[in-house]
Amino acid sequence: MTRDDPWLAAAWSFVEPRLPRASASVLEIGCGPLGGFVPALLVGGYDAVGIDPEAPEAPNYRRARFEEVDLAGPVEAVVACTSLHHVGDLGHVVDRIATTLVPGGTLVVVEWAWERFDEATAQWCFTRLAPPSPATEPGWLHRHRERWTTSGQAWDGYFQAWAAEEGLHTGGRILDALDARFDRSYVDNGPYFFCDLADTTEVDEQAAIDAGEIQATCLRYVAARH
Repeated sequence: MTRDDPWLAAAWSFVEPRLPRASASVLEIGCGPLGGFVPALLVGGYDAVGIDPEAPEAPNYRRARFEEVDLAGPVEAVVACTSLHHVGDLGHVVDRIATTLVPGGTLVVVEWAWERFDEATAQWCFTRLAPPSPATEPGWLHRHRERWTTSGQAWDGYFQAWAAEEGLHTGGRILDALDARFDRSYVDNGPYFFCDLADTTEVDEQAAIDAGEIQATCLRYVAARH
């Protein structure tokens, strides 16, 4: 997980301590083609399943949308890492998460509050991007820098138009939807971009947040089913 996806490795340090004890049943929503946290969960002794339309074709995975998959039964924990901001019907998905959990079951969410990605934060990120390489595809921040530069728009106008076109839910809206259905025990905002930047650590990004130079755009949330 560390080698293939440093973002997952960093997020795991938040997710793992918030889970119930090992051997609990855990469902990961939006595990992606690398399998998300499922390998680490299995090594840790959890009964883990990952759901994603692009999930690996392997045991402990279901290649489907969470909204449509048939589930065997309720689980003790659900993990959703950057998988809620782009769902179609947020209310329906969060309702299904609630019914997927046993009463008192644990929900751990790591999300992107894109509405906090203001121009100062964007410029801070863009100055820390590695030079583009002909051997690799441009990263998502490289693409935003190029599109914004050629658009001739102010950053806020450009980025809000992009988010509207993509149908993204704000971090605030996600938080409201979760709080309406779960008993929150923890929430904060922290670093999000460091894994996509050159020579920049999570500590570096947090220092810039603490100094008021940039916004904290990673939403971290833990709750229990009502």
